[in-house]
Amino acid sequence: MEPKDLTNNQGFKGFTNENCPFLPCHSGVKREFNCLFCYCPLIAYECPGPYEVFTDANGVTRKDCSACALPHDGYQASWAFIQKWLAKPVVWDGHPQHERYMRKARLSSSQIPAPANEADDAKD
Repeated sequence: MEPKDLTNNQGFKGFTNENCPFLPCHSGVKREFNCLFCYCPLIAYECPGPYEVFTDANGVTRKDCSACALPHDGYQASWAFIQKWLAKPVVWDGHPQHERYMRKARLSSSQIPAPANEADDAKD
C-alpha cells in the first residue's frame, strides 16, 4: 500500500453513496457530492461553515450544521477544507458563529468594498 501523499489515486478523498435515502442531504453542492464527511469532523470545532446554535433537551448547546455544504462540495475541495481546519483545531465553546467566519457570500454587494484598481495606483 502506498502512502497517501505519494499516490496518484485520489479515491480516499471522497465518494458518493447513490443508495443513501437522504441524498441529497444538503443543497448548494455544485461539484460531486462527497459523502465521506457525512458526520462532519468539525462539529466540535470552530469552522467557517454556516451553522445555527440550539440547546438540546438536556440543556447542552449544540451546532446545527444542516445548512453547510462545505464538507460535501467536491471530493478534492471538501478534503482540502477538512484537512485545513483539522490541522489547527480550535474547540468550539458554544457561542454563535463569529462574524469573522461569516462567508462573504452572505454580505450584500453594498457591504463589500470595491476592490482597489492597482493599475490606477501605478499611474500616480
